[in-house]
Amino acid sequence: MYSVNVPVPGRVRELAADLYPSLLGFDAVREDHSFLLKRLGDADHVAQLQQRAHRALEGAPAVEAQVTGIDYFADPPLGEAPVVYLAVESPGLEAIHADLVDAFGEVDGLEAADYVPHVTLARGGDLEDARRLAQREIEPIRWTVSELEFFDGSYRLPVSRVSLPA
Repeated sequence: MYSVNVPVPGRVRELAADLYPSLLGFDAVREDHSFLLKRLGDADHVAQLQQRAHRALEGAPAVEAQVTGIDYFADPPLGEAPVVYLAVESPGLEAIHADLVDAFGEVDGLEAADYVPHVTLARGGDLEDARRLAQREIEPIRWTVSELEFFDGSYRLPVSRVSLPA
């Protein structure tokens, strides 16, 4: 599975690390944090998929993003529930997501109107633990997204980057 991801800045990784002890009761705790912007699917010709993604992103500007709190999906469309995450607000990233949906199509239940920008922290476990975490106050973290990654989910590695001019 290939995707376009937003690089997670160090301050967000530090927050996730600080929250780690509170996440140990969940079935799976993420240690490598990512921010999925758009699923692209699988491809026989990776270079062509990558070129399509780069073309769809041409001219996209750098955008502002902000982690605003902790939240959870009680009933996610895929995988174990609940999913605890850092909520991200970014009208600019939502606009880029919409452009990518136009170029590549929508994954039902996960994208377009159903898309929720976030950084997953943990999944599976007790819903009450997720509720408690979501009540926790955090300091907002703001950053400028000046590049995106073309990401290979099979190897869990970025393959290339696309700069977003300021």
